[in-house]
Amino acid sequence: MEQALLTRLESAVARLETLAASGSDPSVSSRDLPGAASLDPAISVFEDLVADSLGRVSASAGKIGGQVVDATKILEEAFAALRELLVKAKRFQKPDLAGLAEFLKPLNNVMVKANSLTEGKRSDYFNHLKTVADSLTALAWIGYSGKNCGMSMPIAHVEESWQMAEFYSNKILVEYRNKNPDHIEWVKSLKELYVPGLRDYVKRFYPTGLAWGSVNSASLSSTSITKAPTASIPASPPPPKAPLCSTESVPSRPKEGMSAVFEEISSGKSVTAGLRKVTNDMKTKNRADRSGAVAATEKRGHTSSFSNNSKASPKFELQMGRKWSVENQIGNKNLIIDDCDSKQSVYIFGCKDSVLQVKGKVNNITLDKCTKVGIVFMDVVAACEIVNCNGVEVQCQVEHSLPQQYLHTLKNGEFTTAPVSHSGA
Repeated sequence: MEQALLTRLESAVARLETLAASGSDPSVSSRDLPGAASLDPAISVFEDLVADSLGRVSASAGKIGGQVVDATKILEEAFAALRELLVKAKRFQKPDLAGLAEFLKPLNNVMVKANSLTEGKRSDYFNHLKTVADSLTALAWIGYSGKNCGMSMPIAHVEESWQMAEFYSNKILVEYRNKNPDHIEWVKSLKELYVPGLRDYVKRFYPTGLAWGSVNSASLSSTSITKAPTASIPASPPPPKAPLCSTESVPSRPKEGMSAVFEEISSGKSVTAGLRKVTNDMKTKNRADRSGAVAATEKRGHTSSFSNNSKASPKFELQMGRKWSVENQIGNKNLIIDDCDSKQSVYIFGCKDSVLQVKGKVNNITLDKCTKVGIVFMDVVAACEIVNCNGVEVQCQVEHSLPQQYLHTLKNGEFTTAPVSHSGA
């Protein structure tokens, strides 16, 4: 690196001596000389980055060939355009939005050219072309002009742009992992060109944006290229991508939350202009009805509506030939199921002050949300379940399997068991 820098310095000195001997115009600044750019550390480091990292990308592309070489050449054109803009910016003052768009036009044209490779029918190297096209947006960091320009800071912009391109580069790594190492080398060298290569370069020399010339420098608009006279030439179609910098001002986002409140207060407008004034008779302390009690009619209305919704019609039926449903029975002590078999089940729900007799063997019996209900059954195959009940009495009459019958009673969440006499069986 030191030898290359020394060579460039000697070349610059040789050019200066040649110009001095030929008697050139003394009004020409040394900054305008072609060799003076090499004396700028930012330009020399950028040239080293291109020669080292971009050179490895080009070498890997040469091994692959095809459209990968074409895309890599466009990549070289983009970095060459960026170098020219870096050199040119130091000779001019910071332009307005229109001048900045014209200044960035050479770089934008190269990006449009890269995007055109990805259009049309997809080729075998589509992921390569897309990686290059998306990665070139990282060079747009040079268009950063401030917080309200709609872009991230230069360092963050480079990282975000590569993350977008990395989506397609990862596809290349997966596709050629065990096939062709040249593609893997191309992807890795391309990533090193941007991260950490270009990112660290921007972080070192341009962390807050492009460095423009001093106040005494020429204005970019006054030295811009003169437009050719208009002729009757048909208009060309617009490029597929928008320019790097728009001539329209970027609208600021509306403030939200407390920022909007403080802005409204500081504007001098009355925030409470649309509010009604509270008189003394409207204040709570001066009102006569301060008890806060709810009217009796309103309370009765809510109660009646709840009671009407809670009522349900009683049910006592065999469903689908498999399930006996006994629901919402109140005060009915003569419920009897006599035609049943061991494949049927009995479900008792929402009953109160009722008694059910099951004269036969069933599969299972379930009592759910019942109060003061008694059930007498002969036998069950599975079990008799009691869920969310209170004051329930259960009697099982199985003479062939038990020497003694027992009465099981559930009161206040506790079971009590008492023997039952066989005299009534």
